[in-house]
Amino acid sequence: MVFRIIGESVLQALQQLQANKLRSFLSLLGVSIGIFCIIGVQSAVDSLEANVRGSVEKLGNDVVYMSKFTWAEDPGDNWQKIMRRPNISYEDFEAARERSKLTGLISYHVDIGTRTAKYRSNSAEGIYAIGVTSDFGEMFNFNYLQGRYFSQAEYNFGANKAILGYEVAQQLFGALDPIGKTFKMNGRPMEVIGVLKKEGESLVNILNFDDCIIISYELARKIANLKPNHPFGNSSVNIKAAPGVEVEALKDELTGILRAHRRLQPREESDFALNTVSIISNFLSSFFGVLNMLGWFIGGFAMLVGMFSVANIMFVSVKERTNIIGIKKALGAKQYVILMEFLIEAAILCLLGGVAGLVLVFAITGILTQIINFELALSFGNILFGVLLSVFVGIIAGFIPAFQAARMDPVVAMRQK
Repeated sequence: MVFRIIGESVLQALQQLQANKLRSFLSLLGVSIGIFCIIGVQSAVDSLEANVRGSVEKLGNDVVYMSKFTWAEDPGDNWQKIMRRPNISYEDFEAARERSKLTGLISYHVDIGTRTAKYRSNSAEGIYAIGVTSDFGEMFNFNYLQGRYFSQAEYNFGANKAILGYEVAQQLFGALDPIGKTFKMNGRPMEVIGVLKKEGESLVNILNFDDCIIISYELARKIANLKPNHPFGNSSVNIKAAPGVEVEALKDELTGILRAHRRLQPREESDFALNTVSIISNFLSSFFGVLNMLGWFIGGFAMLVGMFSVANIMFVSVKERTNIIGIKKALGAKQYVILMEFLIEAAILCLLGGVAGLVLVFAITGILTQIINFELALSFGNILFGVLLSVFVGIIAGFIPAFQAARMDPVVAMRQK
């Protein structure tokens, strides 16, 4: 019986679309636009969030970043106070490395500014270079296209060795194998011992080494002034928690170590920041939540218009089939049978409108992906949500007309023309 009701309801819904094409199209347009707005925004936000979070996750959930600036507040709110803070120094790194008991890995890196690299007739200008300590590569899980990291001897003696980002290697060597070849950076010969895999484009390029030259900290001390006096901070200590250690416990320990190292009085405020990925994650959750609410706000109005339009179709459908309803009830059809028949018909109509909206979302995301070179994907979860939302809207829109039809008196209904 249920399957017969469903089959008949589907046929009646299709007959409504065929018999009243323009009316049905205009009525379902609201549902299509509503689904397009809601699912389109959700798909865009999901794709954006996946891209950004994927970049942020490179920082590591169990790593504390000792820096001059905090990630938890707008620097402009306390600009003067923050600018008076000392930069993170190599001595801070040594204090944390020697005294911390909860640390698994610890590294230090300093930005030594932009450099020009040359190999024969090829050159790469404006390349930023960083000096790193021996555990930096392991800390951030370097993925090598070729080569390796610095050996301990190369690091200790400050050997003229360098690791290149993918784009730098392409600019200097093209199709040639760069490993073992020597290029010059600001006139100094440097041997290539490693090339990193391409990081690719991201909206937030956190730890993107594509356009970077990485040298050892000991070598950086020879070729650049590393005195930590850059006004915006150009250095950081990165501390990975030991297995089983909570990040908050590590932060508490590091706070005590660095305050003691800098000889801060108990009442003095800390002149450094300990940042973790959770700070960014909490901000992102709030930000993307607002974007999703915006999509619901815009699509909600369209869905509301579509709901009333579908209800109008169903009222007309009940009016046109009043005598048929009377005959069915006279032959013994129960109220729930009539109710289900019209509810399913309304749900099918909205489902067709929702599918049209999903097809439009799929087409638009495919076109935009090609144009803006950023992957927008319509996930299975969003498709399922769009389908269920369409059915739900159909049931809500068709309930009053269906209830009215189910409550009709069979004798009165059969007399209607």
